[in-house]
Amino acid sequence: MDILLTGANGTVGEAILSGIGDRPEFTFARLDVEDHPERETVVADITDYDDIRPHFEDKDAVIHLAALVDLSASWDEILRANVIGTYNVLEAAADAGVERFVFASSIHTVGMYELDFAPEIYDPAYDLEIDHETPVRPDSFYGLSKVFGEALGRLYVESHESPLGSVHPAFGTNTREYPNRFYSLRIKSVRDAEHDHPYGLAEEGVEEGLWERDSKDYEYMADRLKATWLSHRDLNQLIEACLTDETVEFDVFWGVSGNDARWVDLDHNRDILDYEPQDNGATWTGPPSDE
Repeated sequence: MDILLTGANGTVGEAILSGIGDRPEFTFARLDVEDHPERETVVADITDYDDIRPHFEDKDAVIHLAALVDLSASWDEILRANVIGTYNVLEAAADAGVERFVFASSIHTVGMYELDFAPEIYDPAYDLEIDHETPVRPDSFYGLSKVFGEALGRLYVESHESPLGSVHPAFGTNTREYPNRFYSLRIKSVRDAEHDHPYGLAEEGVEEGLWERDSKDYEYMADRLKATWLSHRDLNQLIEACLTDETVEFDVFWGVSGNDARWVDLDHNRDILDYEPQDNGATWTGPPSDE
């Protein structure tokens, strides 16, 4: 399977390439806005359709990670990178006849639930469970852009089967036939390889001088990541499931490990993708030993 991976040099892209990047059944073309010092990269900007379009030819799947990930970014910044950029990527995929599209959505599509109920929501006993059909509640322009990406993907995979063009001339004729499958992964928290554990955010703060170990801030960040952590091996299990599934037209899945405090329902992941997470933040009582 020939796959185009956008945003290949980011944290999630690095995790995918390190996890399944060398599998013989998958061949990755790595696209990013900047070159990579250690591997071949297609340098192109998703905000420029003509710049990216040639790189979609003869691809079986697109994994779209490229985005501005910034909850404080302005609307103009988000519009350019995440709205127009995602439209360009989907349009290029459709024009090139790419059948399968995996979209890196975000927990921030429903982020207001966390803002309303934190920090109690990080307690495994807290009585809240959100499923893939719970109404979206974006917490930022960034979260809103991911809601847009999901809706746009649904339009692309479903509109070519719509009879409206033949029912009413105002709808016109839609000749688009691809993508045929769209998988939205609402990713919670993926850290770099060094910090791929539930204490990763807390440890990063110590390294950056933001807080000390045994502080309330450290404990808060550890509790949050124990709830939101998506380990690299669980991420790659989800990606592989999306690349090999033959049942989905459009669907939404949670990108999170089997954490006791995750507050989202993984039954849909299990039923459709046979997802069985291998990691659980609750099993960790501290960061990895330095030994």
